[in-house]
Amino acid sequence: MNTRFAVATHVLSLLAHLRPEAVDSEHIAGSVGTNPVVIRRLLPLLSKAGLIRVQMGAGGGAHLARLPEEITLLDIYQAISDDFGRFGIHDTPNPACPVGRKVAKVLSAEMRGAEQALAEQLRGRTLADLAVEFQTAD
Repeated sequence: MNTRFAVATHVLSLLAHLRPEAVDSEHIAGSVGTNPVVIRRLLPLLSKAGLIRVQMGAGGGAHLARLPEEITLLDIYQAISDDFGRFGIHDTPNPACPVGRKVAKVLSAEMRGAEQALAEQLRGRTLADLAVEFQTAD
């Protein structure tokens, strides 16, 4: 099970909650319930995407680079995903097989539709939206 999106969203939600304070990887890891090394591997991806800034040294840590209202869940997903198209067709279906020779054509439209639906869902929600839910959820 891939939890990187959930962890990245947790990290950014925590930074939004604690802003403008810079938060170190130990504190973040304590909130996420993981090893700080996991957080340290994730932070460069979020930084490269322009979602956070990281200050090194004493008193350093991570903080949001943009307002929570400006960070969509799609931004987060794209920052931590190797490529956005999550679905793919296996490379070597048997062309002599009646299913193998047509599997790419038959499944491509379905997979594109699912990817578009996912992108649309994530594009419509921001960290600020989640902050409201964190305050009201029990």
